[in-house]
Amino acid sequence: MLLQPVALPAPPHRRSHVAQRPAAAPRAGLFAWVPVCLAAGIGLWFLRPALLTAPQWAGLGALAFIAGVAALSAPRLALRGRIDWAWADLLRLAGLALVLMACGVALAGARAAWVAGPVLDWRYYGPVEGRVVHLDRSSRDLLRLTLDEVRLRDIPPEGVPRRVRLSLSVGQDVPPIGQRVMLTGHLGPPPGPASPGSFDFRLNAWFQGLGAVGYSRSPVMAVAAPEGGAWHLHRTRMALAKEIRERIPGQPGAVAAALMTGDRSGIDEATTEVMRASNLAHVIAISGLHMGLLTGFVYGALRLALVLAQGLGAQLPLPAHKMAALGALVAAGTYLWLSGASVATQRAFVTVAVMLLAILADRRAISLRTVALAATAILILSPEALTSPGFQMSFAATIALILTFDPWNRHAARLPRVLRPVVMLLISSLVAGLATAPIGAAHFNRMSQYGLLANILAVPVMGTLVMPSGVIALLLAPLGLEGVGLWVMGLGTAWILAVAGFVAGLEGAVAAIPMAPGPVLPLLGFGSVGLILCWRRSGSGGAPMIGTALSAALVVGGFALWLTAKRPLILIAPEGEAVGLMTPAGRAVSKPAGGAFVVSTWLIEDGDTATQAVSAARSGWTGDQRDRQADLPHGWRILHLTGKGAGARAAPLCQPRTIIVATERVETRGVCEIWDPPRLRRTGALAGEMTPDGPVWRSVAETQPALRPR
Repeated sequence: MLLQPVALPAPPHRRSHVAQRPAAAPRAGLFAWVPVCLAAGIGLWFLRPALLTAPQWAGLGALAFIAGVAALSAPRLALRGRIDWAWADLLRLAGLALVLMACGVALAGARAAWVAGPVLDWRYYGPVEGRVVHLDRSSRDLLRLTLDEVRLRDIPPEGVPRRVRLSLSVGQDVPPIGQRVMLTGHLGPPPGPASPGSFDFRLNAWFQGLGAVGYSRSPVMAVAAPEGGAWHLHRTRMALAKEIRERIPGQPGAVAAALMTGDRSGIDEATTEVMRASNLAHVIAISGLHMGLLTGFVYGALRLALVLAQGLGAQLPLPAHKMAALGALVAAGTYLWLSGASVATQRAFVTVAVMLLAILADRRAISLRTVALAATAILILSPEALTSPGFQMSFAATIALILTFDPWNRHAARLPRVLRPVVMLLISSLVAGLATAPIGAAHFNRMSQYGLLANILAVPVMGTLVMPSGVIALLLAPLGLEGVGLWVMGLGTAWILAVAGFVAGLEGAVAAIPMAPGPVLPLLGFGSVGLILCWRRSGSGGAPMIGTALSAALVVGGFALWLTAKRPLILIAPEGEAVGLMTPAGRAVSKPAGGAFVVSTWLIEDGDTATQAVSAARSGWTGDQRDRQADLPHGWRILHLTGKGAGARAAPLCQPRTIIVATERVETRGVCEIWDPPRLRRTGALAGEMTPDGPVWRSVAETQPALRPR
C-alpha cells in the first residue's frame, strides 16, 4: 500500500531504549488519499493558471525533495528515539501528502505546457484552410468544424493556431473527417468569461488546443482528397453514424448514432434542451454509464456462454470470469474507438478497464481502492479533467453507489426476489441523483425537479434494450442482419425521448439555481471525500475523528457560502455591449438585444429564468435605445452608450459620480469613470458594488487571468 507506514526493526543496541511502535498505528485505506492529494495540487494550479517558469519548477522540485526526505526520515528518527511513533506517522504522511500535491501542481503545469500553442489575439477575416478533425453543433444548432494544420492569409506559420473552430451559418453537405477544406471565415480569440467567476472558455479552449473560434457564411470547398490511414477509420465511424440515422429515422436515430459512435451532429438543439430539462442529458453524452452498461452486458453474456460451454464439457484456458473480463475489456476498447475517444469516453474507459483488470488480478472489482486507482490514472493522464463536471459527477455517483453496496447486500435478502431489481433501481437512482445534484447545480445553475422520475423510466431501457441491441446490431452487421438490433435500439431511444419530453413538460420541471462562488465546489468535494474516508476509519484513533469533524465543517461551510452568496449589483460585458443592474425584480439589462450570450449567462447565474427582453423591460433603465441611464446608490448614476458616435456623445456627459460604459473609444477623459473598449480589453468583464466612496470593481483579468504561450 503506497502510504502504509512501515515499522522498521530497531537496531539491537537501541531496542532496550526505544519504545515499541504501537500496534494500532493506522495502516489501512490510505491509498484512497492519493488522488485526493493529487487533486489538491492540481486545484492549486488552477487557482492561478499559468505556464510555470524555471524558478517555479525548481521551487516545486525542492519542496517535493524536502517533503520526501522528511517522509523517509520519520521512521528512522522514531527508531533512534528522537520522536515517538505517533509523530513519525504524522510526519511521514504529511511529507508524502506534500510530495503528491507537488506532483499535482507539476502535472497540471506540464499538461498546460504540452498543449500550449499560438492564440489569435486579434480579429481576423479572410481565407481559412485546414483539415477537418471534428464535427459537432453549437448552442445555436449550427454545424461546427474543428480544423487543424491551419493556414491563414498573411500570418506566418509560427503565429497560426494549432486548431480553430468555425460555425457554419449556411446549410451544406458535411465534409468528411480528414478532408482538407477552405472557406472564408471570421476568427477571434476564445472569449473570456461573461463575468468574474463565470465559466472560463479560454482555459477550456487552451486544453483543447483551440487558438481561435469564429464563424463562416461561405460554402466549404474541398482542397484535397480526404486523407487515409487513421482518418479512414474515422470516416468509417461517421459512415456508421449516418447509416444508423438512415435506418432509424428522426431524433431517435440521431440519439442512437450518438450513443454508438459519439457523433452528435444530428441531434437538434431542441432535443438537447429537453434532455437537459429532464436530467437525461447524460444519456446522449457518452460517459461511464454507457461504458459500464456495454461492458457489463458483454461481461455477463460472455460469462454465461462460457459457463454453458463448461457445462457441455469444454476446457477453458482461464476461469470463465477472467475470460469474460478479457472479452469485456476488448469490447470497451472497441467502443472507445467507435465512439470517437472523446475525453469523457477516455475517462470512462480508464475506470472500466481498472475494474476489469482487478477481476483478472483476483481483486475486488468494485471498491474505493479501485475508484482511487482509476481517478489517479485519469488525473495523471488528463489533470484538467478535475475541473470538468463529467469527472466530478461520474466519481461522485460511483463512490455513492459503492457506499450503498454493502448495506444493500445485508438487507436485500429481506425483500421478495421479484422486488429486488425494482428497489435496487430506485435506490441507485436516488443515491446517484443526490450525489450529483449539487455538482450539476453548481456547474449549470439549474436543477431538474423530476430528474429521478426521468432516470427511473429511462435508464433501465438504456441497460436492457438500447446498449445490448446496439452491440447485437454491430455483431450481426457483417452478416447483413443488423436491422433487427437497430429496430429494437430505435424503440429504446424513442422511449427515452418520450420520457424526456414528458418530464420536461411538467410544471416546474426546472428550478434555476444562483451561481455557486468559486470556493464552494472545492469545499464540498474535498469535504465529502474526507468525510467518507475518515468516517470509515473513525474507530482507529483520534486523528480520523478529527478529520471527520474537519471534513464535515468543510461541507457545511461550502453550503453556507453558497446559500449566503450575493450576486453583483453591476455587471459590465467584456466589450461593453451590455450592462446589467440587480433590482428587487431581478437583473435589469440595459438593452433588449445585443450581447445575447453574455446576458443569458448573467441571468442563468442569477438563478433567473427570464429572457433578455423580459430583463430589459424591468424598471431601472431610462433613456432612448442608444443612450441608457440608471440611478445607483449613494447618488451615483451609470450610462450605457451604444451605436455609432457613442464615444463622442460620452464627452459632454462626463460628470462627477457618473460611470460611463461606451461601445466606442472615448477620447476625452474627465471627472467621471469611463469603461470603453480599450480599457475593457485589458480588464475583461466587470462586476461592481457601490460604496459611499464610489464603485468597487472585480475584473476577469484579476480573478481569472488568461494563459499565454511563452
